[in-house]
Amino acid sequence: MSLPLTNHTLEKLEALLLAMGFKVRYEKGNFKTGSCLLEHNMVIVVNKFSNLEGKIMALITLVKQTNADENLLDEKQRQFFHSLQQTELF
Repeated sequence: MSLPLTNHTLEKLEALLLAMGFKVRYEKGNFKTGSCLLEHNMVIVVNKFSNLEGKIMALITLVKQTNADENLLDEKQRQFFHSLQQTELF
């Protein structure tokens, strides 16, 4: 499956991660996008200066590495989560 690299896809990823309990922050700096546990808060920090494709690919990678509690997701988010699990990154 191939996702369109659009702002809408980025917004869907952000909403999915929020439902999964993550906070998504955009910060400037010289770093790669990643996730961490800060004082028991799950935070994903995205490099503000990454291009749209880089932001989307980084968030998809993090979603694929996460074991989501699917009870927290609505039906559309659950379907989106499963489609992301099937997505091949290049």
